[in-house]
Amino acid sequence: MKERTLGQGLKVSAQGLGCMGMSEFYGVGDDVESLATIHEALDLGVSFIDTADMYGPYKNEVLVGKAIAGRRDEVVLATKFGNQRGDDGSFLGVNGKPEYVLKSCDDSLKRLGVDYIDLYYQHRVDRTVPIEETWGAMKSLVEAGKVRHLGISEASPQTIEKAHAVHPMSAVQSEYSLWTRDPEDGVLAMCRKLGIGFVAYSPLGRGFLTNDVDSVGTGEKDFRKMYPRFSGEARDENKKLVMAMDQIASEKGVTLAQLSLAWVLAKGDDIVPIPGTKRRKWLRENVGALDVVLTTDEVAALEAAVPRDKVVGDRYSALSATTLNG
Repeated sequence: MKERTLGQGLKVSAQGLGCMGMSEFYGVGDDVESLATIHEALDLGVSFIDTADMYGPYKNEVLVGKAIAGRRDEVVLATKFGNQRGDDGSFLGVNGKPEYVLKSCDDSLKRLGVDYIDLYYQHRVDRTVPIEETWGAMKSLVEAGKVRHLGISEASPQTIEKAHAVHPMSAVQSEYSLWTRDPEDGVLAMCRKLGIGFVAYSPLGRGFLTNDVDSVGTGEKDFRKMYPRFSGEARDENKKLVMAMDQIASEKGVTLAQLSLAWVLAKGDDIVPIPGTKRRKWLRENVGALDVVLTTDEVAALEAAVPRDKVVGDRYSALSATTLNG
């Protein structure tokens, strides 16, 4: 398995595994198949495993902890705090208070069954708490040996710079794919200025940029039904972009998913995609993207096939704009 290095020398597999959909948001889960998927990921060398306390809520960390039991030394484990939920699954908002940071970490360690977390992210920025206070608490977790590296998700360049000044940041995690290019508007530049790695979640456009485009977001308990890009006329227009990609994929002899991931991988050696899946067959397909090399002309052709201004619809619904990530 190829490796890439994020900030502060954190080495991870060149592709990670996002585990959110195994427990919530993307339809009905199957714990047996999910466990088998995580085990096969580790067997294939995909060691960068990503979860969060709010997925489930809590269930996903328990699942990941069960999957990595006895294999801790094979895993670079990432989890997150900040999107606070009730035990009943209710969404309580974003919380960056120092005392909440400390409690969330201890709770995650227990659920995961580990002594330390390799990469601990602030999942969303709490605008009611100075970022310096939140990161001061996170820094204390590093000093206590509970966490080895720190990161942040969906933050502005200015916030990233302020947090990094409190404690060196290893990774910024944000949505990045052919149909979500927002990090190119300053975030990637700030990461490179400060020597911070970038972790791309939803590099397959939440499953839309794949050969499974017709069924994605249509199943029971699938939150994607609420996302503007997956609804009505927007879905029809966005599918046209996928069809344009499909021609390029066919000419190269790869799947749409592999082409989509290869594009993200080609955008910089400091970028690591973490496609999420709960099935082994999709995992194997995704890992195959690591063998796909795109030329400069092919990257340009893909970006011409999926122009930023032609993607229809917002990333999130109003309900989930401040709560969901995956």
